[in-house]
Order: sequence, then structure tokens, then C-alpha cells
Amino acid sequence: MTDTSVRRTPKAAKTSSVFKKIVMAVTGIIMILFLIAHMVGNLHVFQGAESFNDYSEWLRSFGEPALPPRTFLTGLEVVLLVSVIAHIWAAVALWRQAKRARPQSYVTKKSVAQSYASRTMRWGGVIIGGFIVYHILDLTFGVANPDGTDSTPYDRLVASFQNPIATTVYVVTLILLGMHLRHGIWSATQTLGQSNRRRERTVNAFAFGFATLLIAGYLVVPAAVVFGLVD
Repeated sequence: MTDTSVRRTPKAAKTSSVFKKIVMAVTGIIMILFLIAHMVGNLHVFQGAESFNDYSEWLRSFGEPALPPRTFLTGLEVVLLVSVIAHIWAAVALWRQAKRARPQSYVTKKSVAQSYASRTMRWGGVIIGGFIVYHILDLTFGVANPDGTDSTPYDRLVASFQNPIATTVYVVTLILLGMHLRHGIWSATQTLGQSNRRRERTVNAFAFGFATLLIAGYLVVPAAVVFGLVD
């Protein structure tokens, strides 16, 4: 009876760990897809104020008149909110599980071999989460924007990136996001069984290249405002 219980405990713990890793991977993919779509939407700014404002309005009115206003956008926000909460839950649960299971000396030794991004994933996630809240208050609702709530999305974007402090915070947070993404993509491929020793270099190169291109796509917008290409 006792032997059976001892044998089953590691299996249950392993199953729980795999489930949490899958939750992290799947929710991470959902958020990456959103980041790609959001980056493409941001690039409408180079088509001028009218195009950018029309795109913002389209997001709010998509599905009308068959659906109430903002149905699509609200649904997207709910999916993202659930994904973020599930992602954080899985990350914290895995961290606590690993901390309980590993001896202190092993953790110390392991941390030396880890990359800077992997060792700062948790804190990077907290910083990024806080920035998302500020970003929504700034550009979506305008309550934290110099142009206020009555301005257009285009005007709020330009006003925000004309502020050196806001722009610096945005750039630093995006760099942290890039590091988070690089390690997250690599971890997701490991969890979903798409990487092995032979393909490790390829996966690492893809993760680095993808994160770099995505963050560059975001950084080009504030850079255009700072250098007067968008005003």
C-alpha cells in the first residue's frame, strides 16, 4: 500500500508539471499571435492619421450591425486576459514546484548555466504586465496621455512618443519583452516536443530572429515620431 503510494506521487507530480508547461506554451502562443497582429496594426501609422484612426475604429465596430459595438474587441480582450492570468498562474506554479523539488546547491549550480533572459523571466513578466496596464491607460483610453481622452488614437500615439520619459520606458520594456519572447519561444518548443539536441541551434536562432524582428516592428513607430517622420 505504501509502496504504491510512493510510486504514484512522482507520476502525479510529473503529469501536473506537464499540464502547467502546456498551459504556458499555449497561452504564450496566443499572446504572440496578438503581438504580431498588434504590431501590424501599429504600422498603419505610416499611412497617415486617417488610416490609423480608421483602423482603430474598425476594431471597435467589427461585426456591426449584426453584433453590438465593440463585441469583437471585447471578446479579444477577454481571451487575452484569460491567457495572461493562466500564463502567470502556470509560471508561478512551476517556479514554486521547482523550488520545492530542487536542493539549494542544485539551483545555484543551474542558475550559472542559464541565460540572463531565463533567470529574469518572472521579473520581466511582472514589468511587462505593469507596462501593459499603463499602455492601455495611455493609448487606448487616453487617461494617462498628454492629449487626454478626447483626442484621436493617432494624436495620442504621437503625443505619447513625443514624451522622452514615456518613450524611454516603452523602449526598455520592449527590450525586456524581446528577451522574454526569445526564451519563451525556445521553452515552448521544448514543451511541445518540437526541439531536440540536433535542432537546438536552429530553434535558438529562430527564437532570437523572431523576437528581434517583432520588437523592431514595434520600435520603428516611436523612432519615426522621435525623428519627425510621423507627427
